[in-house]
Amino acid sequence: MKQNFRKRPPREEKEFDQKLVDLARVTRVTKGGKQMSFRATIVIGDRKGRVGFGIGKSSDVSTAISKAAKEAKKTLILIPLKDETIPHEVYSKFGAGKVMLKPATKGKGVKVGGAMRVVFELAGVPNVTGKILGSKNKINTLYATFEALKQLRK
Repeated sequence: MKQNFRKRPPREEKEFDQKLVDLARVTRVTKGGKQMSFRATIVIGDRKGRVGFGIGKSSDVSTAISKAAKEAKKTLILIPLKDETIPHEVYSKFGAGKVMLKPATKGKGVKVGGAMRVVFELAGVPNVTGKILGSKNKINTLYATFEALKQLRK
């Protein structure tokens, strides 16, 4: 009997889209010398209001990315939407990173910069305005953004 090897089973759809925000080679200095590792920061979202982010560290890049994705699934939050935007203005701070988010009218688009843009694109928020004040550090900006999103009320 001849088997048809050309037919591939269809791939299952991924539940979340993911985007790598930051990848850094970090070093730990010990008495034996320097130990290199990688730190990956990932944002995941389903483009329907759920979004999360995670940080993973490992000696190789692919493991760091998979660890970050696993942690991101644990930190998922649901963003309440009102007329295709966030319900009200909100401000948050983490370390020296400060973020300010404001609702935007329909058709305005995602008017935010840096790591915040990735969060709102993967969350599926079509209209929002925001500003990063203070430090532009990606990780602190992400923490501040998620703190701001947790403050949102319907």
